[in-house]
Amino acid sequence: MAKIDKKCKICRREGEKLFLKGERCYTQKCALIKRKYPPGIHGPKGYPRLTDYGIRLREKQKVKRIYGISENSLKRYFNKAKKLSGSTEEAFLRLLESRLDNVIYKAGFAVSRSSARQLVNHGHFLVNGRKVNIPSYQVRVGDVITLKEKSRVRDKIINSLNFFKGRSETPGWLTVDEKNLLIKIIRRIELEDLPKDINTKLIVEFYSR
Repeated sequence: MAKIDKKCKICRREGEKLFLKGERCYTQKCALIKRKYPPGIHGPKGYPRLTDYGIRLREKQKVKRIYGISENSLKRYFNKAKKLSGSTEEAFLRLLESRLDNVIYKAGFAVSRSSARQLVNHGHFLVNGRKVNIPSYQVRVGDVITLKEKSRVRDKIINSLNFFKGRSETPGWLTVDEKNLLIKIIRRIELEDLPKDINTKLIVEFYSR
């Protein structure tokens, strides 16, 4: 129960659904439905007015929590994005979206990113026929992700796919073969594919200060 409360408190702290608990986030059990205010004894007073620095800090913290990564990892993604051609903001978010655990989640194979991360860690997936157990692995156009033969999580993935039917759409940059439990990256992630609820400009400003 404590684990559930911890993740729900994170959403309450950010003041928006981060979908950290999978199915629970789509039900009336969602903490933000019952308590749409910050956790703690002063929470019912509402969300405090933030300074410019605080606004940028909160956006950065939100992204860390959405993708389940550390501060050092997030900073590395930012530094890598700066070295790439084009918009740093787009490159930064594209790197996060290209993580293998995020792809597993976006394809509907797991009900949350943390669940997807666990599946990858336990070696249930192959990328182009090779086992990959690194959640941060960067997928590329043409990559084919399949479930390891005789994997014991097949039913769990099928249940996840059934749960997401009618609740979310598969991103246009990948295709899902539900019968064979196969994911293929068919094109580059474009600007219109990137999450609209993340203000990467604030994060770039935070790290550039």
